[in-house]
Amino acid sequence: MTATPASPAAVIPAPGADATAAFRAAYENRYTWDPGFGGYRGRCVWEQPGAAGEPGRRIEGSFVVGADLKAQVEGIDDPEVHKAIASQLWEVAIHRVRRSFEQTHGENTFTAGDTDPVGTEVIVGGRNAGDRYRIKDDVVTMVHRHIHGTVVTIFTESVTHTGSGYLSHSYTSRYADPASGEPKGGLSRFSDTFVPLVEGGPWVLAERVVDTEAFGDTPAGRQVFRFEGLEPLG
Repeated sequence: MTATPASPAAVIPAPGADATAAFRAAYENRYTWDPGFGGYRGRCVWEQPGAAGEPGRRIEGSFVVGADLKAQVEGIDDPEVHKAIASQLWEVAIHRVRRSFEQTHGENTFTAGDTDPVGTEVIVGGRNAGDRYRIKDDVVTMVHRHIHGTVVTIFTESVTHTGSGYLSHSYTSRYADPASGEPKGGLSRFSDTFVPLVEGGPWVLAERVVDTEAFGDTPAGRQVFRFEGLEPLG
């Protein structure tokens, strides 16, 4: 699902040069919903494979994501599963909000660093100093951000091109201590499948598979979230 970018990539700046234009091109190439997004509904399925020789778990319910981007999940009594499904829906929705580059990054500066196979490093200064990104072919291929006293590092490995911007398809995520760099949990690997709700969009999540590596006393695990029977509200 990755491959040729939808449009010619911005010129990559030399190390130490201003990277604002290149980073802005990648930022504005992300897929977001139109401001008039009206919400949608469907069925939700949560699955967790069992350990060796043990049966897995499967729980089904229904959900609604409103025009306000708030998710309501019904028909699921298990509080942890209910929270997990609602969290996935909220996380996807919040990343589809269209905010201008100035709104999000107007108080930041961007300087080019080195270039490796992942992409060209973009070093952030200003309000979000300490954050870093990598960009390649107008795609943000790495995010390293400080969030609520924790550092999250995300590597995007492949994307889905919608014709109106890209969506991450396969990527990894890890949380770490900002001072020591020590991981706070196992590496999580995500595989997301997006589909157009109606012809031409909006594109919404149909399936998310999350594989998490073992860490400390926490064993490795897999969760599968499926969203089916999708239809727009109204």
